[in-house]
Amino acid sequence: MANECVNLAPEVISLRDRYLNHETTIGVVGLGYVGLPLVRTLTRKGYKTVGFDVDVSKVEALESGKSYIRHIPDEEIGEINSRGLFRATTNFELVSDVDAVLICVPTPLNRYREPDMSYVVGTTEAIAPYVKAGQLVVLESTTYPGTTDEVMRPILEAGGLESGVDLYLAYSPEREDPGNPQYETATIPKVIGGDGDAALALAHALYSQIVAGVVPVSSTATAEAVKLTENIFRSVNIALVNELKVVYEKMGIDIWEVIDAAKSKPFGFMPVYPGPGLGGHCIPIDPFYLTWKAREFDVATRFIELAGEINTAMPEHVVRRVAETLDRRFAKGLNGSKILLMGIAYKKNVDDMRESPSLVLTEMLHERGAKVEYHDPYVPEIMRTREHPELAGMRSVSLTPESVGAYDAVLISTDHDDVDYDTLVANARVVVDTRNATKAVSANRDKIVKA
Repeated sequence: MANECVNLAPEVISLRDRYLNHETTIGVVGLGYVGLPLVRTLTRKGYKTVGFDVDVSKVEALESGKSYIRHIPDEEIGEINSRGLFRATTNFELVSDVDAVLICVPTPLNRYREPDMSYVVGTTEAIAPYVKAGQLVVLESTTYPGTTDEVMRPILEAGGLESGVDLYLAYSPEREDPGNPQYETATIPKVIGGDGDAALALAHALYSQIVAGVVPVSSTATAEAVKLTENIFRSVNIALVNELKVVYEKMGIDIWEVIDAAKSKPFGFMPVYPGPGLGGHCIPIDPFYLTWKAREFDVATRFIELAGEINTAMPEHVVRRVAETLDRRFAKGLNGSKILLMGIAYKKNVDDMRESPSLVLTEMLHERGAKVEYHDPYVPEIMRTREHPELAGMRSVSLTPESVGAYDAVLISTDHDDVDYDTLVANARVVVDTRNATKAVSANRDKIVKA
C-alpha cells in the first residue's frame, strides 16, 4: 500500500482503517455524469453516501428513486435509497456529517478559452464552513496543475483548519467514459495525489476499496497533470487523423480504409478515428487548461494549440462538404435546403450532449439558411446550454422511410448503434457520413458521401 513506509500519526492510521473497513460516510458534490456513477460505485461497495447538488430537480429525482443518466437505471437508485445507503440533498450543512467530500463539478472554459473556476471555487466556498477536522477532501474535476493547492487550499484553510494537520486534501481525476460498456468507475484505475503523506494515505485507503487499482503520485499537481496529459494525447491524435482525412479526401483516398489497414500492425500504431469535431466535457476543453497555465511560465504550447485549431475547424469542413454535395448532386445551395442531422449527443449510445459538435453544426447550417431537424433516440429534446441557448427546445423527429425522403440531405454526426443505416440510406436522397456509420451498408452506396 502507498505510504506503508511513512510514519503516520495515530489519528491518521485510525481514519485510514475506518476507510478500509467501510465504516465511513462519503459525500459526493456534483451529481452529474461523474458524480452519480461515483455514488453508484461507493454504495455498491457498502459505503453510506450523501449526494450534494445545487440542482433541485436532480435532487428531487434521486430522492424519488429516479435516474436522469441513461446508463444508470431507476432501479439502482431506488435500491440504494431503500437500503439506506444514499440520500441526495441541496443542504451543504450536511457536509459536517460525512467523513470525506469528493468534488465532481464542471470546469468549463470561458468565452476567452480560459479556465472557468467558478464551480470549483463556489463549491469549495459552500463546503468550507462545514468542513471539520479529520475530513478528507478530494477534487475530481479536471483542471490545471496547481488548482488543488492554489485555489482550494486557501479557501478551506481560511476557517482555521490546516491542510495536512486538521484536514486532508487530495486530487484524483475522474476517468469516466460514458457509453463504453467495457469500463465503468469501479473497473478504471484511479490516479491519486495528496497534499502530504497523510492525505495520500487516506485517499489511497478509500479509493483502493472501490476501484480496480490505485496509482499514487507525488503531488496533487502531478495528478492534475496526468489527467491533462491523457486528454491532450487524445486531442492531438484526433487532430492528426482529422487533418489526414482532409488531405486524403482530396486524393480520393478513404481515411477509414487507411486506418483499418494500418491498425493491423501489432506495434507502433494505435487507431484513432476522425469525426465532425470534438465533443464531451474533457477533450475539447482540457488541453486549454494547460495552455493557459503554461503562459504563467512563459512556455508556448504550439502543438496543443495547433491540434485545437484543427479540431475546431472540422465542423466548417463538414458544412462545406454538405454544401458541395447539394450543389453537385442537385444544383442546390444550403440556403433553403432541408437537412436531417443524425445525432445530437457528442458520441454514440449516450444521452450526453456536452460540447457536442452536432450543436455547432446545427448553428452553422442555420446561419447558411438551411432548415435543420435532428433525430436522436437518446436525446429527445435539446436542453438549454450556455454556448447554444437558441437551440433549446428543439425536439428529435421520428425516423420513417417517408420522412427521411423529404430531406435534401441526411448528415450523420453521431453514429448511434440503434439506427437502421441500410433503411436510412435506401430512403435518403443523399447521406453525408462523418463517422463511417454506413460502412456495413452494401446497397445504394452511391448515395453516401464521406465527410
